[in-house]
Amino acid sequence: MNFLSVSSFFLLFLHLSSQLASSESYLGINYGQVANNLPPPSEVAKLLQSTSIQKVRLFGADSTIIESLANTNIEIAIGASNMDIPALAADLNFAKSWINSNIIPFYPSSKITTINVGNEIMSSLDKSLMFQLLKAMQNVQNALNKAMLGGKIKVTTVHSMAILKKSDPPSGGRFDPTVEDLLKGLLEFNIATGSGFSINPYPFFAYESDPRPETLAFCLFQPNSGRVDPGTGIKYTNMFDAQVDAVRSALNSMGFKDVEIVISETGWPSRGDSNQAGTSVENAKAYNGNLIAHLRSMVGTPLMPGKSVDTYLFALFDENLKPGPESEQSFGLFKPDLSVAYDVMLSKTSQTPSTPKTPSTPTPSTTPASPSATPKGGAWCVPRAGVSDAQLQENLDYACAFGIDCTPIQPAGACFEPNTLAAHATYAMNLLYQTAGKNPWNCDFSQTAILSSTNPSYNGCTYPGGNA
Repeated sequence: MNFLSVSSFFLLFLHLSSQLASSESYLGINYGQVANNLPPPSEVAKLLQSTSIQKVRLFGADSTIIESLANTNIEIAIGASNMDIPALAADLNFAKSWINSNIIPFYPSSKITTINVGNEIMSSLDKSLMFQLLKAMQNVQNALNKAMLGGKIKVTTVHSMAILKKSDPPSGGRFDPTVEDLLKGLLEFNIATGSGFSINPYPFFAYESDPRPETLAFCLFQPNSGRVDPGTGIKYTNMFDAQVDAVRSALNSMGFKDVEIVISETGWPSRGDSNQAGTSVENAKAYNGNLIAHLRSMVGTPLMPGKSVDTYLFALFDENLKPGPESEQSFGLFKPDLSVAYDVMLSKTSQTPSTPKTPSTPTPSTTPASPSATPKGGAWCVPRAGVSDAQLQENLDYACAFGIDCTPIQPAGACFEPNTLAAHATYAMNLLYQTAGKNPWNCDFSQTAILSSTNPSYNGCTYPGGNA
């Protein structure tokens, strides 16, 4: 058996991390500005370049931010405000002027790819805006065509999950019939222009309406008993997939199977009012971290397998001037000083080891299996006894984010059952050890793992390993 040298291992690690970052074209973030303590856009641009985030969604068209993102290769989705919709719908010349002010001076050095016309209009109470929305989008598209940008920048609008009349079970997802006629026109526009159907799923709000422990685990991508869709027999193990597939079913039911879904917002608040369930740093880290790992696995959803939909996390920073409960101000993944609010493996440097994983000095112990020695007959990397669930989750997220194939522990995978955190973490930790070089320091995981001579494989689930 050939072992990688330490230097070769780090070259492999850096190569895989580079591949990981470069392949995450589906990963974006919302950049809200309802705050008085945000860092300068130029500093934010540097922060974004230090992460694997490749898309940014703005709620307006702030020229300073757009200009700061020039030559970064970060894709930018800008917004035409709800207040602009009447003028955009009424006057093509206004739409041309809007394009001339907000696109032409910056494109293509600033990689503007999308214009979102309005935000959650179709679930608002403003019937006038609802009826004007399609015409506004058409005029923006025509203005882009006049500027020879029609095939380069997409036009769409963003929808709330409230646009669905039914979302449970996922196969029964249906849109609100009172807006179906208007929605049909918008979807025909999406098809004609190749733009996506942008939706804002928030498992957090689903948990708020059903604050049971099993619902929390289902929403946070944590081990749970799952929920079977009686219409398809599919067992869902997380709320995100269930919500996205409900949208897919609703689109399919209207005959728009070819419209791509875009997740324009999703996130979890790190703080909230005293009467708000589930608002904590731990839950925010679990949701966003596990969502990112889920996207990186490329397993997709049951109705859209094998790919990750474009997903914009909410949000870059807390927004301390937002009205409403404290949770509305508390979705930020980064602090105003540009440090992480909690680590969900977005930083390019956090996806590689900050220091070499060298073997630690063995603690005197009678335990025969330790990371400093390879057991005779074979070696599998497994968690030490007594490791906390939080550490197991961290190890699982770390291993899957590293680029190994975690599909066997996804639903319907050969190693998904038993659906426990310990089983899933063990599989992922061992696979990373086997893939990265089978060196003792590959089975370290902050000293929470050991090498074992006992093969953990069972039934149809095979753990790579064997003679070293």
